[in-house]
Amino acid sequence: MTDAVLRSLRSACPIPPRLSPHADPVQEWLVDRLVGIGLPLDAAARERLARAGFARYAGRLYPNAAEGDLRTLATLFTWFFLVDDACDGRGGLTPPQIRALRDGALALLREGPRARHPGFSGPLRRLLVQGWREPRRRMPARWRLRFTDAVAHHLDGTWREAVATAAGRAPGVDEYVELRRATSAAYVSYPLIEFATGRPLPDAVFHHPTLRRVGDLGNDLLSWFNDVASLERDTVSGGGHNLVLALAAERGVPVEVAVELVAERWRTTMERFVALCAAVPSFGPALDEAVTAHLDGVANAVRGTVDWTLESGRYPVTAP
Repeated sequence: MTDAVLRSLRSACPIPPRLSPHADPVQEWLVDRLVGIGLPLDAAARERLARAGFARYAGRLYPNAAEGDLRTLATLFTWFFLVDDACDGRGGLTPPQIRALRDGALALLREGPRARHPGFSGPLRRLLVQGWREPRRRMPARWRLRFTDAVAHHLDGTWREAVATAAGRAPGVDEYVELRRATSAAYVSYPLIEFATGRPLPDAVFHHPTLRRVGDLGNDLLSWFNDVASLERDTVSGGGHNLVLALAAERGVPVEVAVELVAERWRTTMERFVALCAAVPSFGPALDEAVTAHLDGVANAVRGTVDWTLESGRYPVTAP
């Protein structure tokens, strides 16, 4: 059932698909690089990483990035996915361990590769050092702070989800929607648009209420699509942290009905997203190209998540 719903949502998505011509070469490079930093990858693990296609995901979100920059973006994407896997479900890192990982990662982002923290070491640390090297070198201080704040928000959300899961407390719908905006890491991907395009935005523009609302709706769209795709896994290990499960519990309806409710919510939100993007005001000739690149990047995050979810071996989806 969920496969049919996912395909119908993809058909209803008005955002055109994009893919970097460098995506597949970078994907091959990425698997070898992960072995080089000491991740314990046997043949089966290498195959899972290759089938997951994290570089193709980055290539869908940043289709115009230079090949070297796409390597950086794919490295960062892989770091977030590996952290997600490490923290996921009841068998993952404990809330104190997640908090230590957060503190160590933020110290590295703020202070540089010499910053050390006892809760953050090994391959995950080395991977973040590599992924952060070029953005730290090239991007202005205000951008680095903005990116680091987004990472902090994401890891705080991951910690809050782990606390709730450990306590056996499933969230209501409104609580879940806000928490999901943190755990999705979409807000982390938005500053990376500026790295990929070389067009950093002033803080006043990046945080403009209309652009922030565009980002919120884009986050919801990609998160809810992912929730439908990962429903089977989240039913087993997610502690109710899935919009389908939250709606089913709150409204007292079967999961099959809740899937359709999420799909309808997604379609309505897509209409609002498209209308709001068209209503973004001009910020003047010096900034409008960068604003357009940002809006295109948020749209690519939505459509890229849709297409990557249906092609990645990370999800049990059978879609043509």
